[in-house]
Amino acid sequence: MNKFDLSGKVAIISGASRGIGAAIARAYVAAGAQVVLSSRNLESSGAVATSINEEYPGQALAVAAHAGRREEAESLVQRTVAHFGRVDIVVNNAATNPHFGPLLDAEAWQWDKILEVNVKGYFWLCQFAARQMIARGKGGKIINMASVAGLKPGPMMGIYSVSKAAVLMLTRALALELGGHNIQVNAIAPGFVKTRFSAALWENEIMYDRLTAETPLGRMAEPEEITGIALYLASNASDFNTGAVLTVDGGYMQS
Repeated sequence: MNKFDLSGKVAIISGASRGIGAAIARAYVAAGAQVVLSSRNLESSGAVATSINEEYPGQALAVAAHAGRREEAESLVQRTVAHFGRVDIVVNNAATNPHFGPLLDAEAWQWDKILEVNVKGYFWLCQFAARQMIARGKGGKIINMASVAGLKPGPMMGIYSVSKAAVLMLTRALALELGGHNIQVNAIAPGFVKTRFSAALWENEIMYDRLTAETPLGRMAEPEEITGIALYLASNASDFNTGAVLTVDGGYMQS
């Protein structure tokens, strides 16, 4: 079990104010890591950090950062290094999806917003964190939160699906370039997880019934059910895994 121990590691988790990001932050701290929780709203991520610090004093820091802005990604990494001394793990989890409907009805601003946060934002954080990892010479772990929608288009989620397909290729390209620095870059592709972000799916009875019928386990996941694979990819247990896309989807991709 020592291979899964994150003691002495520092992780940045974007989109950590709730849902999957908050669950991963708690799992990492329980495994020994110090975590920086970023979100656009400091109050929200601060509340999660406070709850973590009540149980694990001093292990969590909240930082406000817009996931799609390059200068804020740079500041996030700088503040992490200033506070905890380094960056060992990055989890790109922040995402947005202001378009839900037929792809042909999408507007230019919706394309711009989704690609800004879901693709370019992931790259900015990878870029600045990887530079720190390379400078330290100790390797590192980058985990990009993709989606089964990047492998199989999600209903009424065309732009989002395109953005997540781009995340998969970004993951593979970075894995190729960073492998020589002992930095592993992998992606998690969750299926349908019951979070506020996915409410448009599970609050619609017809959509919910369709998606669960197409999932062999017959239900949506809870955020905590993504933390096991996230812990594996952050730990020494995954040292020979890079460029991989690991699905956690209840069998959805098999249907």
